[in-house]
Amino acid sequence: MIPTIIAISIVSFVIIQLPPGDYLTSLVSGMAAQGETVDRASLKALEERYGLGQPLYIQYWLWVKGIITKGDFGDSFEWNLPVNKLIWDRLGLTFLLSLSTLIFIWIVSFPIGIYSAIRKYSVGDYIATFIGFIGLAIPNFLMALVLMYIGFKYFGHSVGGLFSPEYIDAPWSLAKVGDLMNHLWIPMVVLGTAGTAGLIRIMRANLLDELYRPYVVTARAKGMAEWRLLLKYPVRVALNPFISTVGWVLPTLVSGATITAIVLSLPTTGPLLFKALLSQDMYLAGSFIMMLSILTVIGTLISDILLAWLDPRIRLK
Repeated sequence: MIPTIIAISIVSFVIIQLPPGDYLTSLVSGMAAQGETVDRASLKALEERYGLGQPLYIQYWLWVKGIITKGDFGDSFEWNLPVNKLIWDRLGLTFLLSLSTLIFIWIVSFPIGIYSAIRKYSVGDYIATFIGFIGLAIPNFLMALVLMYIGFKYFGHSVGGLFSPEYIDAPWSLAKVGDLMNHLWIPMVVLGTAGTAGLIRIMRANLLDELYRPYVVTARAKGMAEWRLLLKYPVRVALNPFISTVGWVLPTLVSGATITAIVLSLPTTGPLLFKALLSQDMYLAGSFIMMLSILTVIGTLISDILLAWLDPRIRLK
């Protein structure tokens, strides 16, 4: 895991630096487009402060050294704030939204996938299949736009954001938590639609592979109750895709479904990462990508351990 994380951090830091120029170049270009000028002395001071004039490997070493020795991810050029503060301010809401979306995906896809498998080619199976294809075909951000239009035109209610205007800067209270819950379900459904549709299809296919195996036929012949038989044996094996999704769930806590979050004006980490990449805010963007890499590796390890615990065949191999 450690060599993998080091390699990814090097590659990501280099990729961020590949576009021509740096943050100061973007700053000067933006100000020139607005008809403003920048003092050269100020630019020189900023360049020395952030070490932008030094070779790339020195900038990388200074960044990594700060992370290892002090837990300091550097300062954001654009926000002029420590990267730690910017990330942690948004990570809580991102985690809540991602966890809610994951629970929604599992609660919906688990029973529908089982029903589609045991009632193969029934009316309900065809309906679930049709809805699944629709969910996979429609991009999340497009569904967000449709919901925003319907909510505003027919209900006079904006579905963007996670808070009402009066609660955005208000201190936390029961009223603010209630307002958050009222707004949370819309992005939860939008973000969870594609994942739900995909897991329904995967659950159905995997369970169909197991339902006619000899061990299922034998257990049924011995008189085991049908639902107990299903949940104890074939469903347990078919759950592997649900467990393996842990590997990508943890990175989404940071990435936060960026395009959909921008459309819905969600105060999550995704839009912040997108803006950092556009402005070449290298320490902020690099820290996000570093965190994504670490969470991906940790998520893969956790999913491997859970799969070995769930499926005896993996342990035996």
